[in-house]
Amino acid sequence: MGNDRFAGASLPSLSASEATRLAVRAQGFAGLTDATSMLDAVGAVQLDTIAVLARSHELVGYARLGPVGRASVEHAYWRTGRAGAFEYPAHAACLLPAAAWPYFAFRRREKLAKTSAQLQADPVLAEVRARLADGPVTVTDLGGAKGGPGWFNPSRVKVLAEWLWGTGEAVCTQRQGFKRVYDLPHRVLPGQVLRADPDDDACHDYLVHAAVRAMGVATRHDIADYYWLRLRAVDRALQRSDLVAVRVEGWDDVAWTQAASLEQAAPPCPRTTLLSPFDSLIWTRDRMRRLFGVVVLLEAYRPKHERVNGYFAMPVLSGERIIGRVDPAREGNTLVLHQVALEPPAGAQQVGRLAEAVQEAAQWVGCTAVAVGRAEPAQLARQLTRALG
Repeated sequence: MGNDRFAGASLPSLSASEATRLAVRAQGFAGLTDATSMLDAVGAVQLDTIAVLARSHELVGYARLGPVGRASVEHAYWRTGRAGAFEYPAHAACLLPAAAWPYFAFRRREKLAKTSAQLQADPVLAEVRARLADGPVTVTDLGGAKGGPGWFNPSRVKVLAEWLWGTGEAVCTQRQGFKRVYDLPHRVLPGQVLRADPDDDACHDYLVHAAVRAMGVATRHDIADYYWLRLRAVDRALQRSDLVAVRVEGWDDVAWTQAASLEQAAPPCPRTTLLSPFDSLIWTRDRMRRLFGVVVLLEAYRPKHERVNGYFAMPVLSGERIIGRVDPAREGNTLVLHQVALEPPAGAQQVGRLAEAVQEAAQWVGCTAVAVGRAEPAQLARQLTRALG
């Protein structure tokens, strides 16, 4: 079900700026007060091992809530007792609201169906299950993650623990030193989410609605990418849904939104902030280009000599525009901007907003000074240093 279905059809329309404002607003950049409501708004927070200013999942909360205590963000994600969130493969490995647990049953069933009889009969699996029955464990508790030399050579217990996690026999609602803590679902998840048993169609209906709600307005490819769903399943869910097909200025494909989004214009989003490259607002290059007219690539995994924007270039979001990017690092009490750039027009107002965003980020991570490195345009280094005071 692509654009052909709507050829010649008269659909509601959104301007490019309306679509961008709707997307930014839906992603929680205005009106949120705590990390729990932020997680509910975005629906998924991607995890990654890279830590520059902070881990990416902390940066997602910071971008929307400002310099709130990092402990409060962590508590909303990882808390003991009945968990409000869990980790699971969604858009890569993500933190997800506990309410979404039933609706990833389709993925858990799929993984179980593809499992070989040999793996399920592995005697080590019984040992891992027994350890898990006694209480929560990390892979270190089970004997260690590495099975030999090389960057990715997992141990047998790591493979089996991950299989239990993938099939839902185990769940992760905590991390220790960024290692997953495996536990049993009935010990940590709310009873009502464990009692639900949706079929595959109900799972996809929920996740398609959740993706559109989190993105504000989205093409079928955007929707599929948000939780890594198959396009065929997305198309069937869209046909069953009450979502509204719309045309967006400058977009080649038909998009989808909630009816309520068309009834009143979204107010502007006042925040200027740094975005993690793993932020759900900018998960895909194509969507980033359609929403903001720019693409900022993550180059951490490229050889140093091939990087253009730096190791961990962070886009600077101001309202509904990406006005530039910075490649930061902490060196003692100094926040160092190895590279910084502004999108044209790079006037005094843009420099001021960039300076405010950098100062706020520096204070949040406990830095008392900011050093500016290479800048684009060249005079920006001097202007930004002056604006930073």
